[in-house]
Amino acid sequence: MAEWLRSALLAGVPHGFSTRAGPSADSLVAGAAVVRARQVHSPDAVIVAEPPAEPPVCDALVTDRAGLVLGIVTADCAPVLLADSEAGVVGAAHAGWRGAQGGVLENTLAAMMTLGAEPARVRAVIGPAIAQPSYEVDERFRENFGAGDARFFAAGRPGHWQFDLPGYVAARLHAAGVGTVENLALDTYVDPGRFYSFRRATHRGEPTEGRQTSVIALA
Repeated sequence: MAEWLRSALLAGVPHGFSTRAGPSADSLVAGAAVVRARQVHSPDAVIVAEPPAEPPVCDALVTDRAGLVLGIVTADCAPVLLADSEAGVVGAAHAGWRGAQGGVLENTLAAMMTLGAEPARVRAVIGPAIAQPSYEVDERFRENFGAGDARFFAAGRPGHWQFDLPGYVAARLHAAGVGTVENLALDTYVDPGRFYSFRRATHRGEPTEGRQTSVIALA
């Protein structure tokens, strides 16, 4: 039976990261409504108070309401689940390099703060994502980042680097004041038995539609 991958850091908060075997988002909390975003690699975070008629166009969801399961999908980008249990606020963010650089994590935290969360109390977990040894980028990609981001790029073959997406995401979370950050350190690219990977599928000429689901809710 498919099970959610969980983090002890979010103990007491219903949450999970799926593998390619499932499970489905509606299995997290019995009877809860699942809210998904129409993800577009944006920096936008939306506060959800009730199930919307249509998925909001954004890349992060935040709520302080029980009975809602927030869900995002990824296949190499970093899924980030966040919680301030004292305030009763949770969030889920889809952080590819473009969204992370654009501020999706900071905007998620800001939305949580409007509902009473405090950054120092927030716990954030980075789920399965493409890891640095698997993420080769070229000079054009590197030019999107400044000298201050050099620590996230390891030298590769001539004219190429290995980009540390989870490390970059973790650094953005820490810089925003998030109290505790955990990276599950699960590389989607190297584990085809467990995870979908857009980049791996592209390299192999395979279908690229598969996605993992990451979900969080209030108890």
